[in-house]
Amino acid sequence: MATPHISAEKGDFAKTVLMPGDPLRAKFIADTFLKDVRQVTDVRGMLGFTGTYEGRPISVMGSGMGMPSIGIYSYELFKFYDVDNIIRIGSAGSYTADAKLFDTVLATGAVSESNYARVQSGNDHDITFPSETLNDKLRASAKKQGIKLIEGNIHSSDVFYRQPSDAKPTYWELLRDERGCLCVEMESFALFANAEVLGKNAACLLTISDSFVSPEITTAEQRQKSFTDMMKVALGAEY
Repeated sequence: MATPHISAEKGDFAKTVLMPGDPLRAKFIADTFLKDVRQVTDVRGMLGFTGTYEGRPISVMGSGMGMPSIGIYSYELFKFYDVDNIIRIGSAGSYTADAKLFDTVLATGAVSESNYARVQSGNDHDITFPSETLNDKLRASAKKQGIKLIEGNIHSSDVFYRQPSDAKPTYWELLRDERGCLCVEMESFALFANAEVLGKNAACLLTISDSFVSPEITTAEQRQKSFTDMMKVALGAEY
């Protein structure tokens, strides 16, 4: 007999949710950092857990990859489960030598070619922003733990594999030089848009896993188990 899916009820999630893309990374965070953990959902394969960190309730749940996926899950958490804060944590590809392998990036804006915000709420701008209050809490957590943060805009791309082009400068060099984008990921633009629409708080912490300006790259095991600084910053903030 197949194991029945666990469907969360209102109140199962804490007010603050950490959202890695990979549901297995959510399980790793819950198993490694949280106490009194209980699984609250695995609907659609997105594992979600609630526990405590230093006595404070916190949840962690996978978001899947791409704007449509995190758009669905973050909207549901904000709208139907009384979640106030969502912090995306994930990996990113660096656009600059200033953001090196394993560095932790705090997003101050998400630039995107996506039409997610326009279709969802009529917002036709190509940049969305995190909660400055939430970012301040993450800065304080990082300072307390002695973890360095690199801050700036990030690029939230709709396309993971883009066809090569002979254009010079490249699209990512333009995003870096004209828009201040430090790195690329695929979700935060939609998360920030949802938070703005619903009057909630969202933020994004990323670990550099590979680079457009360097041949270095991390292994799958490192991405699963070694990106702990961003997790500690997110968990250690006082919400």
